[in-house]
Amino acid sequence: MLTLVHPVLFHIGSILIPSYGALAAVGVLLALFLSQRTARIAGLNTGQVWNLCIVAVFAALAASRLLLVALNWADLHRNPMWTLGLAMIHHPLLAAAGALAGGAAAALYARRQRLPLWTTADALAAPLALGLAFEQWGALLAGSGYGTEAGTGLAVRWAVTYTDPLAARWSGAPLGVALHPVQAYAALAVLILSILLFVWLPRRRRQGDVAGVALMGAGVVVYLTEFWRDSEGRGALLGGALDGPQAAAIMLVVAGALVLRERKGKRIKPASNQNGSAK
Repeated sequence: MLTLVHPVLFHIGSILIPSYGALAAVGVLLALFLSQRTARIAGLNTGQVWNLCIVAVFAALAASRLLLVALNWADLHRNPMWTLGLAMIHHPLLAAAGALAGGAAAALYARRQRLPLWTTADALAAPLALGLAFEQWGALLAGSGYGTEAGTGLAVRWAVTYTDPLAARWSGAPLGVALHPVQAYAALAVLILSILLFVWLPRRRRQGDVAGVALMGAGVVVYLTEFWRDSEGRGALLGGALDGPQAAAIMLVVAGALVLRERKGKRIKPASNQNGSAK
C-alpha cells in the first residue's frame, strides 16, 4: 500500500506549488512540443499549429476558471485570497467546460488560418492524450478525482492512502483510507493511447482516422475508469446507472464512430506521407 502526502510539490518561500497544477503545466508543455512533431508528420505549418495550441490552452483555462469563479462567487467575495488556490482544484465539470472552450477556439482558429480541419485534428490527437496523462498523474498526487475504497488483501496492494490534510481540504479526498489509484489507471491508459496514435499518424489512410480513434479511445478510458472513481459530486443518470463523465464518455465514443464512418474524398495517398503533404 502506498501513502501519498504530496498535494504540494514544493515551496518557494511562503508560496505553495501544488502538484496538480505543476504536473498539468508539464503535460501542457510536453503536448505543445509533441504537437510540433506531429504537425510536421501531418504536413502542417508548425507555426500555425503552435499558435492554435496556445489559443486553445488559454481559452480552456479562461473558461474553466471563469466557471469556477461563477459557481463560488459568494465564497470568493468573502475570501478574495482563495483565488490563489484556483489552480489546485480539479473537477469533471471544469474539465468539460475547458475542453469545449478549447476545442471551439481551436476550430475557429483553424478555420481562420485555413488549416485542414481533419488533418489538424489528427496531428493534435496524440499530444492531447499525452497532456491528459500528466494531468491525471497530478490528480493522483493531489487526491483529485480519487478512487473508491480498495479494501484489504493482496489484490489491492497498490492502493493509495492520503494523509495530508491539504488533500482533504483542496480535493475532498478521505484521509487514512486505502483507495484505488484510479488516476494512475487513467494516466497509463491514455499514455498508451497517445503512443498508439503517434505511431499510427504517418500510417493513417484517411484524414480524421486518428482523431476518430482518439475520441473513441478516450471515451472508453473515461467510461471504464469511472467504475473505480468515488461518485461524490460526479452526478447520477438513469437512476444511478451512469454518472456524468460516463454519459460524456458515451458521447465521445459516438462522436468518434461518426468521424470514422466512410467519407468520400478524404483518402490519403501513400506518397503524401513521404513528402510531408496532406490533401
